[in-house]
Amino acid sequence: MTYEFYFGDIWKARWLLLDGTLTTLRLSALCMVLSLALAVPAAVARIAGPGWLRGTIYAYVEYVRNTPFLVQIFLVYFGLGMAGIRLNPNGAALIAMTANGAAYTIEIVRAGIVGVDRGQWEAGRVLGLSPVQIYSSIVLPQALKIIYWPLASQFILIMLASSAVSVIATTELSSITYDISTQTFRAFEAYLVTTGIYFALSVAFSAVFSLIFWALFMRRRPA
Repeated sequence: MTYEFYFGDIWKARWLLLDGTLTTLRLSALCMVLSLALAVPAAVARIAGPGWLRGTIYAYVEYVRNTPFLVQIFLVYFGLGMAGIRLNPNGAALIAMTANGAAYTIEIVRAGIVGVDRGQWEAGRVLGLSPVQIYSSIVLPQALKIIYWPLASQFILIMLASSAVSVIATTELSSITYDISTQTFRAFEAYLVTTGIYFALSVAFSAVFSLIFWALFMRRRPA
């Protein structure tokens, strides 16, 4: 038995795939921004906060990292609905992705902060800087170089993991692909094209992140 490939129906749905791709990128970018905004203060608190706060953040990180993302999506989507908070699927997906991504980003940022040489902290104290000034002016800028590539990888992982939110009928790429496959009965072709899109996005973002790294950390490095 031979299978005859036919991509004509997939080509006709190219604008739907484009819309799904753009939605995936928007969700991923918003998730990364929100995750980082939550992770920086949480990582600082994880290092220097009171015991109860360190314990709470630790429990949150361990819970998220040791439970399936699919289960977390359902808990957010149906849990918020039972609490009377009505969200569209994309909104619920963003919350679930951010809650998941923040846990991993907290550990990335924490590792970067801890990786800064202790002498830098002491230098800040000698200069009479406050803890906030030490973090903002000395520690975090140096930690950024340490955590840059882990954060870049985290973004790509978030983008790829966003396919899981298709289970709550979002309008991202994987969900659109499922709709196309059921309408055209060309599931193999539809998912083959979608695989290529995800791969192309991952490679493109890796290249962009490499250029940004060079511009930020390598271009002005003294000879």
